[in-house]
Parts: sequence; structure tokens; C-alpha cells
Amino acid sequence: MPELPEVETTVRGLRPVLEGQVLTRVEPRRDNLRRAFPADLRQRLTGARVIGLRRRAKYGVIDTDRDDSLIFHLGMSGRWRVDPTELLPHDHLVLATEAGRVLALNDPRRFGSVDLVPTADVAAFPAFRLLGPEPLGDEFTPEHLRHALAGRRLSIKLALLDQRIVAGLGNIYVCEALYDARIDPHTPAGSLEAAALARLVPAVQLVLEAAIEAGGSSLRDYARPDGELGYFSKQFAVYGRAGEPCACGGTVERYAEGGRSTFWCPRCQRS
Repeated sequence: MPELPEVETTVRGLRPVLEGQVLTRVEPRRDNLRRAFPADLRQRLTGARVIGLRRRAKYGVIDTDRDDSLIFHLGMSGRWRVDPTELLPHDHLVLATEAGRVLALNDPRRFGSVDLVPTADVAAFPAFRLLGPEPLGDEFTPEHLRHALAGRRLSIKLALLDQRIVAGLGNIYVCEALYDARIDPHTPAGSLEAAALARLVPAVQLVLEAAIEAGGSSLRDYARPDGELGYFSKQFAVYGRAGEPCACGGTVERYAEGGRSTFWCPRCQRS
């Protein structure tokens, strides 16, 4: 599933194509993805000018001058294709601009979503209401984590996947960040000391920034809007590397928790 770096990479890739442009064509090519397309999507967006693109957690937001915002989620396999030479069977939404550019939202599994809400109501969008701070924003601090994790007995691995604590983190980058911070993923979240939290926040941010710079991680179906594959997966320290040597001389191990695989090095992740 595309995680925060993949969505951020997608938004940055769409920005030069869409920002400032009038949408001359808005064509849903089926009735639904995970849920139905807005019935008035074509009517409300055709002729609208895109005034900004942004990301919230794992969602992309396209703002228009009609005070309507399109919110998209890429689901398990979604991606935007820029200027395709032909439309494919799984290109389920097509946007065209006055400059002659074409975007196709391709989603073979159809687990993604497209919603249209008044821009003033974006913060109240159901998926956004209870989200914690953005991990790359100023509100994500060791002090925030100290308060959010106080008294929590679940593991720090699962706590970081709780979108109410921090928005947008997924399994891959939590594994990598805990490794960089040298924190045992089994550790009860509420027991982490100040020194560990002080290591964890910059570790999360550095891992995400490196992944964005690399264009994300191409797992299964994900690719950037320009069709290029992200290559952060080549930099994984632990994720997907069970049984392989760690840089410290230990061996990467895997265990399952909360329906997800966790990868870690017992030798250097001890606190």
C-alpha cells in the first residue's frame, strides 16, 4: 500500500501538471472505486481551476477556485498516470487540463477512493477528524509523543501505526525509523524514556525525508506519476531483510504483530 512518502511523491509529481490549470475534462470511467464516485464530480470540477495540491496523512488533496477539494486515496494499488499514450482498463478517472495534459487515476484493485468536499470542510472530512500531527510538521515533537503515549501498554511499533498518535506512518517506515532510533519495537509505548523519544522523532523524519527524496518504495504496483519506480527499497536497513546481516553484525529478525510483519535487529535495538 502506498504510504506517506509515496503519496507525498505523487502530490509533488502532480503539482507541475495541475497547479494553476483549468480542468477541461473530468471523466469517471466507472461508478465507483472502494466507494462510489461523487455523483456531481464532473459538474463541479469541469471548468474549475486548480489552485493548490497538498497531502494529509496518506491522502492527496486537490484544491480548486470553486471552493471544492478533491480528496484521493491510492488504496492498495492506485497511482496517477501522466499523459498516457492510451487509456487502460483500470484507468478509472481521467482529468484533462487547458494545457492539453492528461491524468489518469489507475487502480486495478479498486481499493482507492475519490471524494469531493467543500474546501472549508476538508479538516472535518471523516478520515481526517481524529488524525494526529503530521510527522514532518512542527507539532510532531518528543513532547507530543510523551503525552500521546503516556500509560499506553501496546508496543511502540503498534503505537506509531495509530493514526491518532501521528498521521500517515505505515509499516515500512515505522520499522526503519525504530531501527534508526535503536528502539526495540516490542517496547511498551508508555515506558519509553525521554532520551529514546528524542531519538525517535528525528529518526522518523529522516527516514521519511530520505524516502521522499528517493521517490518512495516500489512494492507491488506503486510507481510515481511519471512512471518511474521509487528506489528507497534499495536503502532498507531491516524491512524485508529477515535472516540477513545487520550493519552492527547482528541478524535481522521478523515477527508478526497486529497482522503486520515487523523487522528488527535484536542486537542493536535494545532500548
